[in-house]
Amino acid sequence: QVQLVESGGGLVQAGDSLRLSCAASGRAFSNFAMGWFRQAPGKEREFVAAITRDAETTYYADSVKGRFTISKDNAKNTVYLQMNTLKPEDTAVYYCAQRRSSGRSSYYYLPREYGYWGQGSQVTVSS
Repeated sequence: QVQLVESGGGLVQAGDSLRLSCAASGRAFSNFAMGWFRQAPGKEREFVAAITRDAETTYYADSVKGRFTISKDNAKNTVYLQMNTLKPEDTAVYYCAQRRSSGRSSYYYLPREYGYWGQGSQVTVSS
């Protein structure tokens, strides 16, 4: 059974940084791409970032490009989201997710590509 456990959220001021972590268990972590999504109150879940299973390629939403960095440590079964220069509009519940299958994809930004989700971690950025 796959489990994804997130940590690292909190309340910060605009311009601050946070790092989210997501520890995975249940199947071979190195075989699967990982993603981060977020959902603000009253809005749909949206793509934030994704990383391929070998950690060689990353993808970002335009809204976070240049400020957020996704990384994957296959030895620790953990994916990270480093968030810098946070803005109030980054306020949301952040979810890590693991792809359903181990093959390549052109659709890392789609929630349907992911079969397993963490419980979510609240990030609140005050102005």
